[in-house]
Amino acid sequence: MTTLFTRIIAGEIPGRFVWADDRAVAFGTIAPVSDGHVLVVPRAEVPSFTEADDDLLGHLVVVAKTVGLAQQAAWDAPRAALLVAGFEVPHLHLHVLPAWGEAELSLAAARHDVPAEQLDAAAERLRGALRDAGHGAHVPAALGSPAL
Repeated sequence: MTTLFTRIIAGEIPGRFVWADDRAVAFGTIAPVSDGHVLVVPRAEVPSFTEADDDLLGHLVVVAKTVGLAQQAAWDAPRAALLVAGFEVPHLHLHVLPAWGEAELSLAAARHDVPAEQLDAAAERLRGALRDAGHGAHVPAALGSPAL
């Protein structure tokens, strides 16, 4: 069964992409805990992190670290948080977000009323920080496309 994330990666459902490579993408969540909150998702449909092979999981963590460093720079955050829950969609995804304290470590604090313009602006801000950090080759040309 095709997951929601597979449909986003395929372009069937809009996404705010900030990263794309041959194995993974990162796109903004529609329910961010903080501005810049993204999901790092493998292109392959893997149900959970415990079912991912070690090489893929390692790649996702490296992408998450790269995105996290850009989030820290873009939002002047002291930390980038990494959360793995996966209850919402049965497709492995890592939540990566700029964090200033413990409140950002709970997905229960997700905001469901963020205007699309604010989500777009946060994604563009992160895309700019990734380019500034030398990762422009992995920043998709268009916000709504997972293509390189």
